[in-house]
Amino acid sequence: MKKTTRILVLALALCMLLLTGCKKEASSAGASVQLDPKDPVSIEVWHYYNGPQKNAFDKLVAQFNETVGMEQGIIVEGYSQGNVSELIEKVLNAANKRVGAGDIPDIFAAYADTAYQVDKLGLVAELDPYLSQEELDSYVAGYLEEGRFDQGGTLKIFPVAKSSELLMLNRTDWDKFAQATGAKLEDLATFEGVTKTAEAYYTWTDGLTEAPEDGKAFFGRDAMANYFILGCKQLGVDIFNVKQDGVSFELDEQILRRLWDNFYVPYINGYFTAKGHFRSDDAKTGDLIALVGSTSGAAYFPDKVSISDTESYPIETTVLPAPIFADGEKVAVQQGAGMVVSKSDTKTEYAATVFLKWFTQPERNIEFTVGSGYLPVTRAANDMDVISQALAGQGETNISGNLREALPVAIEMVDSHQMYTSRAFDGGTAARDVLENSMLDLAKADREKVEQDIAAGMTRAQAVSAFDTDEHFQQWLAGLKTDLEATAQ
Repeated sequence: MKKTTRILVLALALCMLLLTGCKKEASSAGASVQLDPKDPVSIEVWHYYNGPQKNAFDKLVAQFNETVGMEQGIIVEGYSQGNVSELIEKVLNAANKRVGAGDIPDIFAAYADTAYQVDKLGLVAELDPYLSQEELDSYVAGYLEEGRFDQGGTLKIFPVAKSSELLMLNRTDWDKFAQATGAKLEDLATFEGVTKTAEAYYTWTDGLTEAPEDGKAFFGRDAMANYFILGCKQLGVDIFNVKQDGVSFELDEQILRRLWDNFYVPYINGYFTAKGHFRSDDAKTGDLIALVGSTSGAAYFPDKVSISDTESYPIETTVLPAPIFADGEKVAVQQGAGMVVSKSDTKTEYAATVFLKWFTQPERNIEFTVGSGYLPVTRAANDMDVISQALAGQGETNISGNLREALPVAIEMVDSHQMYTSRAFDGGTAARDVLENSMLDLAKADREKVEQDIAAGMTRAQAVSAFDTDEHFQQWLAGLKTDLEATAQ
């Protein structure tokens, strides 16, 4: 019996050794790939970069081809496919082999929803076998986690550039308001504080003229879907509850009422607004003085306010972390497309990851990302000292003043906040569209009616009272539920 037990123990130990060996081999599949500089592998990359970002990408591709690519036998060719929507359309057409579509490229830029759709067709490569644990550990964990969207948790999106959201403030007009009213920047740390401050700003600006109810809006925001997703997450709920068997929509009434009270209600009162295509457009015209927008949009925040075609005045900018809900968790949005490697042969997949690893090394990734307001993806590069050193030789003209203000705030948020993005699911893009438009469209329509009633002789309080009701909220909530559930069918 003892002899039998010893044999079983030895056999078990041998099995564990064999399994461990297999695991190590699986984690370094690229080690057996033999590249030949005389017969290079060609890698085609589709992306949506334009302007300075495309120039930076093309420059780095050329540098790779002339150095590591030439040494190892890899040639990378990058092709811009227009904007994000155009890229998505071309990728999905290629993946589905639609008439007139080309072959799917070796690498393409994608958000999780697009990658999820292509992966369902069996066309996305697993990247874990081509990265060592040390290499994986060098990236910001949340950025890698976003790329593990399938049931097995394998890495299928390689992070290359990320962004978050910030609060941009016209400090010149803020200082006038703060001096007159005692408003404090600290109040802008929460959505409730922003709402209260916006009401005070409307009242103050209304009092600057004799005309009744001509106060100015204080605040606006881009990406309403982020407001819902992050607001719910900060308050403890995933509005998109994604599981293996599908998605459910967690529409917590109390939480959504807080979102309603801190966007819809101030909007119909005139404290918030959304007139231009982006809120930076509204800041340029002075229709608001504070906004929440992407870090990549910081460069577009104006340096002057145009009162008319012939009259303007310069402004200074202050950048603050995006507000969170009072008593909520410090959660910030994580966004920005990564790179997906198409499933092919080991040699091509390995060559693709060699390029992506080279591309995301700290100095190169900083050069590519921060000039356009994106954040680098490695832990080492998300450090302002490292970024400052990397930018030292680039000169002031290569990065705008607003971006220089925004970067330290964004980097601090990566360190101090939970970076969050919702998981991909069938109908995810359509569901985000519902969140993007549901409350904003209603707020715009109802604000227009309020303005008409004021013009007809009502007070603002009287006009708003017809819409700021429990019944109206419940009607909106029921419509939101119906529209979301329709996306999952």
